[in-house]
Amino acid sequence: MPALLVEAQRVAHTVTHGIHGRRRSGPGETFWQFRHFDTNDSLAGVDWRRSASSDHLFVREREWEAAHTVWLWVDLSPSMQFRSDLSTTPKDSRAVVLALALAELLARGGERVGILGGTPFTGRNGSRRVAEVLARDADRTSSLPPPAHLNRFSECLLFSDFLEPVEETAVRLEAIAAQEVRGHLVQILDPAEETFPYQGRTEFVASEGNDRVIAGRAELLRDRYRARLEAHRAAIAQAATRLSWSFLVHHTDRPAEEVVLVVHNRLAGLERDYRYRPPRPVADSPRASGPRP
Repeated sequence: MPALLVEAQRVAHTVTHGIHGRRRSGPGETFWQFRHFDTNDSLAGVDWRRSASSDHLFVREREWEAAHTVWLWVDLSPSMQFRSDLSTTPKDSRAVVLALALAELLARGGERVGILGGTPFTGRNGSRRVAEVLARDADRTSSLPPPAHLNRFSECLLFSDFLEPVEETAVRLEAIAAQEVRGHLVQILDPAEETFPYQGRTEFVASEGNDRVIAGRAELLRDRYRARLEAHRAAIAQAATRLSWSFLVHHTDRPAEEVVLVVHNRLAGLERDYRYRPPRPVADSPRASGPRP
């Protein structure tokens, strides 16, 4: 964990960061926008210099910069320990680095950061305290996000390979979203899990369980494997879209900075007036016709 924390801090230093704004007016020090004066506004809020160049009165609004809570969940189950010869980094190590790097950036921006189901931390040492929690709970993790009571309008970052059955994953995601929490899914895969480079006689051993499969010619399974992986990923992405969540795929042979920058920008640009509504039953949908697959 100490080595991963150092790596995460290096990644955070290379990413352009700062206090990510809320993209809405409210209490803060950063200029947001000018808008026309309203009869309910106080004259003290009028920007007279801007108004002097127009026939209208303008009010200067600042960007909302109140502290926000971001929850992290890192899948440290046995399947995340996989690493092929196509990458130098196991999936669980990359997931920890991504989580800690974002915790570092968010803590510097004055945000509250915590592990899902725990207590959020504040202050510049937020990433270190998150690392301590991950190290302490490393032996008690599962492949699915744990049930947790979260405060409204916070955000949740989930790092996993998301290879569990889609139905089970969707139930956990909906339980989080029902608390009016917005989420961001980062699927972390080894490049071999994406390309299936195996050929000839190959033995596949399950990372969780005792299942073993011997393929006489592994290359004959490649097309079917890829099709099944794409279908599984599409189902996860659809579940995220239904909840108005974001979904991102990251491979461990790519730089960690790429995904950190993307997720950080998504946190910066999302509105906060989100309210989750459960999906309508299939029978109520006008598109539903014929038997379900």
